[in-house]
Amino acid sequence: MVTENPGSSPLADQAWVEREQAQARAYDAIGARYDEAFPHKDGQLGVVATMLERIGGPGARVLDIGAGTGLPTARQLVDAGCRVTGLDISSRMLEIARKNVPEAEFVFGDVVDLGDIVGSADGTRYDAVTAFFALLHLPRARIQTALRAIHEVLVPGGWFALGMVEADVDDVPIAFLAGRIRVTGYLRDDLRTVLTESGFTIQHEQVLSYAPETSSAQPEIQMFFLCRKADERS
Repeated sequence: MVTENPGSSPLADQAWVEREQAQARAYDAIGARYDEAFPHKDGQLGVVATMLERIGGPGARVLDIGAGTGLPTARQLVDAGCRVTGLDISSRMLEIARKNVPEAEFVFGDVVDLGDIVGSADGTRYDAVTAFFALLHLPRARIQTALRAIHEVLVPGGWFALGMVEADVDDVPIAFLAGRIRVTGYLRDDLRTVLTESGFTIQHEQVLSYAPETSSAQPEIQMFFLCRKADERS
């Protein structure tokens, strides 16, 4: 059973805003160094390539959550003829992304507010959504909120490509590229369950070992899932 969103008292809301602002400041400081630390993104490129084979040619509307610098995902999608909207909470990352992929639209905002930013507020629906290592910055309860929002903004039968790091942790602070961020992870079977309970059927998955090009980020196990929006959520 999917849990509900945490309480929305004024104090809780303010604490959440401050938490997300701290996460954004960390990525503002990282900027282009992110791509230098993680230059090889074969798993990410591969799952997007598989998704592109299934969403039906140029013109598809795709939302890239946690777009970062726009590389490689927004660039790969635009080059395939997709109409791309990127979403990120880091204004610095968005500035870089707009230079790297000027053909895409990039929007400042938090994935937990997805429906109000790029989705149900104006009836917009997407043929596909990508979220590579973006949801891991949320606590588990908020990840489930985000997954429901992603489900809502997809067209019937739409596709969802997800990248996560395998780890059994929930909203823990870590050192990352000379800064500090809060991260969440799941073990593989647990993540499969969360995706299924959020209304997705898993069509493809891949697990890879990854070693960043810097000692300030630790080696990790990366999980890539390509899912399809089910007709009804459980």
